[in-house]
Amino acid sequence: MAALGPGAPAHAASYGTPTITLSSGYLSGAVGATADPTVTVTVAQSGADATALGVAASASSRTSVAATGDVTVTGTGATRQLRVTARARGYADLTVKVTGLGGKTATRTLHFAASAAVGNASDTRYLTGSSDASAAVGVGDGYVVVADDESNTLRLYNPSSSGAPVRTWDVASELGVSKEIDIEGAARVGNTVYWTGSLGNNKDGEYKADRNTVFTTTVSGFGAATQLTVGGSYKKLRDDLVAWDEAHGNRYGFAAATADGEAPKQADGFNIEGLEFAPGSTTTAYLGFRAPLVPPKAGGKALLVPVTNFDQVAGSGAKAVIGTPVELDLGGLSIRDIRKNSADQYLIVAGSWAADDNSDPYALYSWDGIAGHAPQKRLGLPTADPGGWEALVDVPDLSVPGARAQLITDAGSADLYGDGTEAKDLDHDEWKKSRATWFTVTG
Repeated sequence: MAALGPGAPAHAASYGTPTITLSSGYLSGAVGATADPTVTVTVAQSGADATALGVAASASSRTSVAATGDVTVTGTGATRQLRVTARARGYADLTVKVTGLGGKTATRTLHFAASAAVGNASDTRYLTGSSDASAAVGVGDGYVVVADDESNTLRLYNPSSSGAPVRTWDVASELGVSKEIDIEGAARVGNTVYWTGSLGNNKDGEYKADRNTVFTTTVSGFGAATQLTVGGSYKKLRDDLVAWDEAHGNRYGFAAATADGEAPKQADGFNIEGLEFAPGSTTTAYLGFRAPLVPPKAGGKALLVPVTNFDQVAGSGAKAVIGTPVELDLGGLSIRDIRKNSADQYLIVAGSWAADDNSDPYALYSWDGIAGHAPQKRLGLPTADPGGWEALVDVPDLSVPGARAQLITDAGSADLYGDGTEAKDLDHDEWKKSRATWFTVTG
């Protein structure tokens, strides 16, 4: 064969079939949301520089929910970030295509779920991976550890942006529990976080021992680098409370409310949802009751019961010493969360004792933590959107005008996507989410 001369055409470069992977095949968004979660797209092609590869959505199964033009891909090189802007509530399968050199392509399917628009959308973020947020504690740099009342997993989030947890800790095995603790309250003192279960029966009125658990975790690190280590625990606090009430004339009806067959979320029920330490104390903690009201009828007061050695109870399993209860007028509502700042300024999330309370009234009250001093209503909380207000992250300086606080919903019973499925029963954790919203709490 004759040799090719200098003017002969070069051979075409040989390119392999490109590859494309998604960090998750499932993604949740919300109509009108800002800073929605993203999916990381990784692409490659043998014989080609990754910067030469194009990534875009090429098809949608339901353009009314999200069309190809609603998919934005940012970044260059092998790793890109993909975001979807939701048009309407529902589901859509999006085909994500990488186009390589030589005209070769590859695709992956992204299963997208969009929830409806909500009020305060610009101040709302979504914490994905769980829908049943129930308590939250700040760990610095805006990060927060969030508990879930349907599991025994603690999750670290950056609630300034929507997305999945940075880190998770399943505490079940270390605490020796096999069922849900029903974690409902948390408080932090120094590097110790105290957690409490609801201590009540389950919704069917059955006693479940694991719910009668309080425990501690030790915080190391800060912000995104936070680590938790399980410390002590105690599984008899409910028993101590019942015995104390019986010894004081059954004033609050704890024994009757914890009897077999008694549901916890009744006006005369037994259910704890708040935990915070008393002013200036590292030993006395207030247990905030969702039920009972005092008296257990419309217009009743909310109940706080102090445990004067709570550090020893949760930390080393000491028998609880009960102090003098505090009754607060929250306009007929009960305690869903209570949190204070370093200046002993308290905020209380007040809501209904009822089980079907996602649309019942909620309000935010301030208080100075002193028995006999009345709390002050700061604002009513919106109830038009799915989820009940369950957790308060941090308390700002309430003497500063325009101070804001972030609240988190429990959306476990909400039908987020319009298909009749409760969020806690969704097949994919990426579609489960709670809503975190900032509210201005001072004028």
